[in-house]
Amino acid sequence: MEFVQPIRDIAKIEEIKSILKENGTRDLLLFSLGINSALRVSDLLRLKVKDVRDKSHLEVREQKTDKLKRFPLRGKLLELIRVYIRYKSDNDYLFPSRNGENKPLTRVMAYMIINSACRKAGIQEHIGMHTLRKTFSYHHYQTYKDVAILQYLLNHSSPSITLRYIGITQDNIEETLQNFEL
Repeated sequence: MEFVQPIRDIAKIEEIKSILKENGTRDLLLFSLGINSALRVSDLLRLKVKDVRDKSHLEVREQKTDKLKRFPLRGKLLELIRVYIRYKSDNDYLFPSRNGENKPLTRVMAYMIINSACRKAGIQEHIGMHTLRKTFSYHHYQTYKDVAILQYLLNHSSPSITLRYIGITQDNIEETLQNFEL
């Protein structure tokens, strides 16, 4: 089994956003919400407009864990949501299929959208929808260096699982030891 990787380069994240914006706000929001929430694709795709309209926080009962996940909607993400849903009905899917039916985007189509944008941005690593969750995790860890909080956010059972999940490798560990001496 090949594991997907996080997008580690902030400049690449911005490039992907620009590429997705060309396709429309839906695709940009899918990516932006994914990398800012650490939601699994199954939870992202079932969101409806009413889940985000006039909300400062998104609350989702995760399908996989049945745990309630709550996180703030703020800044550029909140503004993107407000613009995107302005003329949508509460019962519309946040990420609707474009086939004319009131159905959410499929996992396969979501993957194709994200993978295509990543390839256009020159990313060669293995990419999947879980890349969004891993990208959130990697950058959250790089910013706060708090594996315990990240473990809690991801509902992981141990810190070692979380570190492996975010792509902290033996090379990263050895790099920190290069200039460490007491």
